[in-house]
Amino acid sequence: KENINIFSIMNEELEFIIDSTKELMQNAITHLEKEFRNIRAGKASPAMLGSVTVDYYGTQTPLTQVANVGTMDAHTITVQPWEKHMLQEIEKAIMLANLGFNPMNNGEVVIINVPILTEERRKDLSKQAKSEAEHAKVSIRNDRREAMHEIKKTDTSEDMKANAEIDIQTITDKFIDDVDQHYKIKDEEIMKV
Repeated sequence: KENINIFSIMNEELEFIIDSTKELMQNAITHLEKEFRNIRAGKASPAMLGSVTVDYYGTQTPLTQVANVGTMDAHTITVQPWEKHMLQEIEKAIMLANLGFNPMNNGEVVIINVPILTEERRKDLSKQAKSEAEHAKVSIRNDRREAMHEIKKTDTSEDMKANAEIDIQTITDKFIDDVDQHYKIKDEEIMKV
């Protein structure tokens, strides 16, 4: 009986390393998705203003908490403030966010025309996406290295360590493949005219 208990404790230790590594690698994917949302691909989307914060009575507040953000068509974003006096503040915040937009207001709504991307700009955005994908891969590989190090330190049999290392490598390969798929989709979106 004692042997079974020790075996199960050793197994739990390895399972914990594997589970926490999966979680860390998933965080890298989540971060990549967030970064990709900030890389605009030409079609107007409220998400393009996701990083904009507005000075609302002295507090930096996300734009979506002081206005309704929507799209009029494929190349126009509209921002309808809930309080009319916020129009100039919203316009200023969009300019300060340095997203390459030139907002205009008609006294009711802030209107942003999203310019059609040039071929050169598309290539730059594709490089930016590639760079973000590489950062995610580096993060995943660092998580793998850390997990392998933790596995070696456990007080378990060599067979169990070897099996855990195989599991970590399999998980790593899956997440690296995920990054490649995310990049492929984003790159197609960026290059599509």
